[in-house]
Amino acid sequence: MFAYIVRRVAYALPILIGVNLLTFYLFFVVNSPDDMARLHLGVKRVTPEAIDKWKAERGYNKPLLYNEVVSGSAKLTHTIFFEKSVKLFAFDFGHSDDGRDISHDILERMKPSLAIAIPTLLVGLLINITFAMLMAFFRGTYVDVSGVVLCVVLMSISAMFYIIGGQFLLGKLLRLMPISGYDTGLDALKFLVLPVVIGAISGIGAGSRMYRSFFLEEANKDFVRTARAKGLDESLVLFRHVLKNAMIPIVTGVVVVLPMLFLGSLLLESFFAIPGLGSYTIDAINRQDFAIVRAMVFLGSVLYIIGLILVDIAYTVVDPRVRLS
Repeated sequence: MFAYIVRRVAYALPILIGVNLLTFYLFFVVNSPDDMARLHLGVKRVTPEAIDKWKAERGYNKPLLYNEVVSGSAKLTHTIFFEKSVKLFAFDFGHSDDGRDISHDILERMKPSLAIAIPTLLVGLLINITFAMLMAFFRGTYVDVSGVVLCVVLMSISAMFYIIGGQFLLGKLLRLMPISGYDTGLDALKFLVLPVVIGAISGIGAGSRMYRSFFLEEANKDFVRTARAKGLDESLVLFRHVLKNAMIPIVTGVVVVLPMLFLGSLLLESFFAIPGLGSYTIDAINRQDFAIVRAMVFLGSVLYIIGLILVDIAYTVVDPRVRLS
């Protein structure tokens, strides 16, 4: 098992390095520090002095890759590449363009994002798997057909409709919970219920339909037909054989949303005024704060790779034969 994990981590490192190099190229080669200064200053005829001052304040006035005016190792370390890209591997995100500590902001805003994402993920998984198993159990009947039609309808509705409709119905008309805002401690619960409910409901259509296909695929395999031929109850076959073997593709689907556990949901946090990492990223884009955007891109890549490794480990638990591949 240990050798398997080490091998997967070794496979992931080149991907992370490639993402880092691509991000550096996009932010500092395609879009030079001079271009960032002009965009940030927001004036048509900005003076060279203002550009130089803006770059000096943010450490963008150094050479990109190689510093010829210094000696020793400083030729490589006193560069934009080392200070803005290499340090990301040590999770040194530096400071935002307005001087705030990005690492501190991430730690503070991670809590609201997790408070939304974890319940949404768990509740969504429970609802989707239960609904999908119900359709698979009554496959070919009106229950299955009606469920598929409902899933297609739910998939066809935009996420914006769920958010605005939920705010209007549950927040404004029924006044069951606040429309937006956030608080600390237990008082935050009343602000989290509505986005969690909307987040779970908006994913029912796609999730349940996908899991249903997984269950039906497993239900038609030879070992399941053998189990039925031996006289096992259909519900026992569904839980003991079909559900267990369908967990591999289900776990694969979960990895897509794992980065959201930390990065938050851009739409939900923005519309519900929750100070998480999703709204943090949106605000940085609106303010043209390139340091925060770079940090969030790198952090998202790290979390996605960690998710892939966790999925590989989960594969070995669900199906030990995976270790041999």
